[in-house]
Amino acid sequence: MLLVEDEDAVRMFGARALRSKGYHVLEADNGERALDVINGTDGTIDLIISDVVMPGMDGHTLVRLVRHELPDVKVILISGYAEDVFRDEIDRDPTIEFLAKPFSLKGLASKVKEVMAG
Repeated sequence: MLLVEDEDAVRMFGARALRSKGYHVLEADNGERALDVINGTDGTIDLIISDVVMPGMDGHTLVRLVRHELPDVKVILISGYAEDVFRDEIDRDPTIEFLAKPFSLKGLASKVKEVMAG
């Protein structure tokens, strides 16, 4: 999976938490670097967890670009803004899940497990 988050502390917390649950986690601190990571990996990326609001490329744009190459990739968008701010975008793509910040280790792990099982 790929975790894209511009706040270092949030990204490191999330990556560490997911690794402790046995997941292989790649990291990027913005949308542009996420594309570099995707293009530079030989492994399969089955889930992208991305912040919505980031400098440069936002999470929605990243997902749209990635879906051309990885149409079946699962997506969890995370944000400190209320979900209703992004409701139109999320409603247009029922495959996108949402997780509000701040989230707990348990909340993140539960959402990832739910999305990966679904």
